Amino acid sequence: MQIRDAVEADLEEITAIYNDVLTNSTAIYNDQPASVADRIAWWRTRLEQHYPVLVATDGERICGFASYGDFRSWPGYRTTVEGTVHIASDLRGQGVGSLLLKALIVQARQAGKHSMIAGVDSENTASLRFLERFGFERAGHLREVGYKFDRFLDLVFLQYWITPPAGGE
Repeated sequence: MQIRDAVEADLEEITAIYNDVLTNSTAIYNDQPASVADRIAWWRTRLEQHYPVLVATDGERICGFASYGDFRSWPGYRTTVEGTVHIASDLRGQGVGSLLLKALIVQARQAGKHSMIAGVDSENTASLRFLERFGFERAGHLREVGYKFDRFLDLVFLQYWITPPAGGE
């Protein structure tokens, strides 16, 4: 498995992974599938902002992708980013996510970021366990802030310290 920066030719497969996650889970609080043009625009914006879009490839196909972006847009939040990792449905649980998340954290550290936030649906126990095994800590639980599949959804925020927190916690 190789981890590398995404290129425009990867965006069709990235879009397919994104839309599969969007359509079949509550991992993305959106119900409008993305077009390849939408994902190309997203990718270009990430590049303009100097944020990574990484892919995991087995040499034949894109197995997953990861990125981070602003947690919040105000300057005081510039050292905190929000990360995301999505894996092709037939490859989940096989270590692809771990490879991508490790590479994403390395990039965040090199960019001088201090912490990474993840927002996860409270019922997505697989993602919550994955992130907690990785060292993410639960930092908040927001009740009924999302709506999808005709029901309200709770969002759990997790935080990972890229550099040690002030006070050594």
